[in-house]
Amino acid sequence: MLLVLSGCSSSGLSVLDYNDPTNSFFSKYLIVPLASLMDWFAGLLFNQYGLAILVITVLIRLIILPLSLKQFRSSKKMQELQPEMKKLRDEHKANPQKMQEETMKLYQKHGVNPLAGCLPAIVQMPILIALYQAIMRNPNIVGHGEHFLWFQLDQPEKIWLPIIAAATTYLQQLFMQSQMNSQMRIIMFIFPVMIYVMALQFPAALALYWIYGNIFTSVQYYFMYGGFKGKTAVIEQSAQSGKGSKKKSNKKASK
Repeated sequence: MLLVLSGCSSSGLSVLDYNDPTNSFFSKYLIVPLASLMDWFAGLLFNQYGLAILVITVLIRLIILPLSLKQFRSSKKMQELQPEMKKLRDEHKANPQKMQEETMKLYQKHGVNPLAGCLPAIVQMPILIALYQAIMRNPNIVGHGEHFLWFQLDQPEKIWLPIIAAATTYLQQLFMQSQMNSQMRIIMFIFPVMIYVMALQFPAALALYWIYGNIFTSVQYYFMYGGFKGKTAVIEQSAQSGKGSKKKSNKKASK
């Protein structure tokens, strides 16, 4: 979400000066090295910054992959404990303090830290935002009219890129659907629309970055969450729980 919001302020970003002594710590040690690395890859790839963005995006995603896996394992453990947590909520509904104590005991028993899933996401954010700024502030992209395929990287592409960016965003959410509750699934429809509208307005380099990142994350989620098998398992589980609740209600009615 922070990454999307960072896109909203793209018009206020200045072109990056690699040697400016007034560069902030964030610019000097994260943005400038990423922008320089992008220039180096572009030089190797026939001066195609569209390919350099691809290489840098994949490289960064591979570096932060261990953090994503740690976040996934934490999320999976929390999901496995949901039935027991539901029992605790039902048992101690009238005593929130007791419910909190029993929940913490449950976490300690299974070695679960509820905040462990947040830390990797917090660590990833500065890296991804720095990558975004390295693209949007790169002096060899901004104002240079660099072309890639059929579009210009520093100008909005109004037809295909917004559609592809929205479609790949939806695909990414689709693979993650098995880990979402019913309230969160509305994001599956809101996020692609937001990305589509933003890709219409912002330079094509940003839309290209979103597309590359979405495809990589979709492949990552496919293997992490079991692809469509994970989605099918959730559907079957909800169907079984629905049948179980119907049986319980029938038993109560018969009594």
